[in-house]
Amino acid sequence: MTWQAEFRGALLDGAAPMPAGLLDGMGRSAGRRYDVYRNNIATSLGEALKTGFPAVAKLLGEANFKNLAALYLRAEPPVSPRMMFYGAGFGDFLDGFEPLRKYPYLGDVARLEYGLRQSYHAADATPLPATALGLAPEALMAAQLTLAPSVRLIRSRFPVVSIWAYNMAGGDKPQGRPEDALILRPEFDPAPHALPLGGGAFIAALMAGEPLGTAYEAALATHETFDLSPVLGMLLAGNALTDLKEDAT
Repeated sequence: MTWQAEFRGALLDGAAPMPAGLLDGMGRSAGRRYDVYRNNIATSLGEALKTGFPAVAKLLGEANFKNLAALYLRAEPPVSPRMMFYGAGFGDFLDGFEPLRKYPYLGDVARLEYGLRQSYHAADATPLPATALGLAPEALMAAQLTLAPSVRLIRSRFPVVSIWAYNMAGGDKPQGRPEDALILRPEFDPAPHALPLGGGAFIAALMAGEPLGTAYEAALATHETFDLSPVLGMLLAGNALTDLKEDAT
């Protein structure tokens, strides 16, 4: 291990000994200063994680989240100086954390919260006017729709939007059913929306560049009563469509 790696590793692990050879400006051991610096880093990153994942923090409780943040810091230290990226793998970390196995929905809640952050920082885009969808049915189904950079989709087998809303906005108590979350940013602040059954497959197909008709078929394959109109209305209201390309074949 290089000295730099030892220095960095000890910064992220409060139980690790101070690297040898650290001196202050007077040539004395820098142990106390190093400990203060190490504590400040852990505290700052813990607060950043709490700020970025408030619903997960509320679900776990302050003490539990603080302990978990310390473990996550050592497992996945920051890879960028920009804190907007910190916690990208937090959902996967929660999925694999054995003591939380009885709370399997936490990973998806974390992914939703990270998706909200990504949506907030995404590039602006000019929304497509609703009149652009006024094509003949066959032409519309053959057209390719482009989604705004701020759109995010979280597929979940848990009521992830309801869990988030119940903890953050005082929504109704979650019911035991799966919810795919569509994150839209109509203006400045993004918000999650629970898609109807089949809606997740529909949005995923649009994101993959499939024509509207193919995306509709993908939704029907997962839920035969999928209704296209409400989801298109949701996309238009959320300024989530930015372009329409008619079939050139």
